[in-house]
Amino acid sequence: MIPLTLALFFLLILQLSSSSKISISISPKKLYKSGDPVTIKWSGLDSPSQLDWLGIYSPPNSKSPHFIGYFFLSNSSTWQSGSGQITFPVINLRSNYQFRIFRWVESEIDPTHQDNDHNPLPGTKHLLAKSEELEFESGRGPEQVHLALTGRDGEMRVMFVSNDGKESVVKYGSGQDRLDMVVGTRVGRYEREHMCDSPANISIGWRDPGYIHDGVMVNLKKGVQYYYKVGSDSGGWSTTYNFVSHNGDSNETVAFLFGDMGAATQYSTFLRTQEESISTIKWIRRDIEALGDKPTFISHIGDISYARGYAWLWDTFFNQIEPVASKVPYHVCIGNHEYDWPLQPWKPDWASSVYNTDGGGECGVPYSLRFNMPGNSSELTATNAPATRNLYYSFDVGVVHFVYMSTETNFLEGSSQHNFIKHDLESADRNKTPFVVVQGHRPMYTTSNENKDAPLRKKMLEHLEPLFVKNKVTLALWGHVHRYERFCPINNYTCGTEALPVHVVIGMAGQDWQPIWEPRLNHPSDPVFPQPKRSMYRTGEFGYTRLHATKEKLTLSFVGNHDGKVHDVVDILASGQVAGYENGDDDHFPNGYLSKVRVDDNVSEPRVQGRSSVSKYVKGTVVLVVGAVIGYVLGFISRSKREIASLNKWTPVISEET
Repeated sequence: MIPLTLALFFLLILQLSSSSKISISISPKKLYKSGDPVTIKWSGLDSPSQLDWLGIYSPPNSKSPHFIGYFFLSNSSTWQSGSGQITFPVINLRSNYQFRIFRWVESEIDPTHQDNDHNPLPGTKHLLAKSEELEFESGRGPEQVHLALTGRDGEMRVMFVSNDGKESVVKYGSGQDRLDMVVGTRVGRYEREHMCDSPANISIGWRDPGYIHDGVMVNLKKGVQYYYKVGSDSGGWSTTYNFVSHNGDSNETVAFLFGDMGAATQYSTFLRTQEESISTIKWIRRDIEALGDKPTFISHIGDISYARGYAWLWDTFFNQIEPVASKVPYHVCIGNHEYDWPLQPWKPDWASSVYNTDGGGECGVPYSLRFNMPGNSSELTATNAPATRNLYYSFDVGVVHFVYMSTETNFLEGSSQHNFIKHDLESADRNKTPFVVVQGHRPMYTTSNENKDAPLRKKMLEHLEPLFVKNKVTLALWGHVHRYERFCPINNYTCGTEALPVHVVIGMAGQDWQPIWEPRLNHPSDPVFPQPKRSMYRTGEFGYTRLHATKEKLTLSFVGNHDGKVHDVVDILASGQVAGYENGDDDHFPNGYLSKVRVDDNVSEPRVQGRSSVSKYVKGTVVLVVGAVIGYVLGFISRSKREIASLNKWTPVISEET
């Protein structure tokens, strides 16, 4: 009698030998641009299994373990018949694609070979079929178009990626048929040897990034709509885009701000991608369209693409943001997932738990070359990599002075960055820009149960907070923690009545790994998370913030992704007073801290946020339900009854989360 194991072996061989029957086809065989869909069809697969999978490869000669991503064939509703199809959008990686079908058997699952989401990566031992190659049409022009301010009036920077790096220009003008101004572009790129560690510098993660073009449109009139396209006659032209030029004389500021967004893929890959980023872009796009001819910009404060050494995710990110980034300036600051690697040059002893391998070996190179922010800040990498750029800079937009900083490089007193921040804050013209907003990646304040950054926060409090307080910074915005949390006006963990910075964590734009909130000090394992008084509002919902400021008042609103409505809002007056805060003896701060909220499109009433008692300023029909729950009280109010009537009015709509 044949042993059972031997019989199973022969059965597997028999199944695999039938792979010659399998057919695989693609339609279409040539795509026009990134985001166009391809359909993969297969048939003739004997004894289909839920572990059979389709691998995505670019370039097509990649080794089997070096896929871009994969689908299980069971994603097709007809997979059990041995036939099926999968359709998904494809990003142009400047190289052809190939698709391969593999059989993966349960006995070959390797629990030690996992992606970063702790899923076993599929095995490539049994290749069943290969498709013909999929290509993109040539001569269709550049992609990944995005804008940025230069910090100078009358200018707008535009960057894009081409296949070959040949001469490309920017044509622009006052109408789609009047692109009568032309500027050239300079070309840059980075190479595999510039990467500092794996996976960025090995075959599994590296892909050719193409050629990065950088041009500046000049002689722009203030606050005027312009049209532009990029490319060349030989290489093809992009579609025609439009933007509203920066207006340095404006008495109004509008911006969209968030951190930690990333990008989404329909396929599985080595990393967990950020599905929520799709909603973030969708709602911001809605808001931009509603603004009409008002200039605005986007601020993304670190953890940009979450590529972490898998190069094609940068291409995915730039194609995902192009609908908004080609229309309004897209500004960034560096995060741990763009930069950190074991041998980074600034890593003091106290930071051993802070700076690790989060950058996937990129050491800031794609970030530094794919963006070009104002200023000339840079730090040497002490490797073959080019210097890291876009670390700290500032600019004015309307009535707000925006400052960007790096939490990944030296910010201590005496450093170049500290000197820049100090001089910049002291030099801000508060008559022209009564509000100052500082942005960086890792937060100075958070109530999440995130302890490894504690040494960093201690240094930020010591070296940065005195500058913020002395120079009356209005807002300090941070990412890194993937939640939204707004604090009282604060200094050294103490809520105050004077003009103090309001810190807000806004790292909720896409990445869905979320730590718990801080538990009680003496009960670390109990699922009880009291909200400290300094934390005025916090939620685990995804979304973004939008900022609107005039000479008199700055309003920051948190928009939730699940409904596109405002869920928290804070008003800060030019005097530094947080609107609604009562200086009386109302038991005191932050219990009397009031914010205007909206319960109906036609009625706006103040309410007490957090733990509260009703102050003399509370009017109208708002009902407050106050209950004591483990030493703190949460306010609940009804969900807003309908959508924002007019986004141009930026009227707050509130629906509280806990």
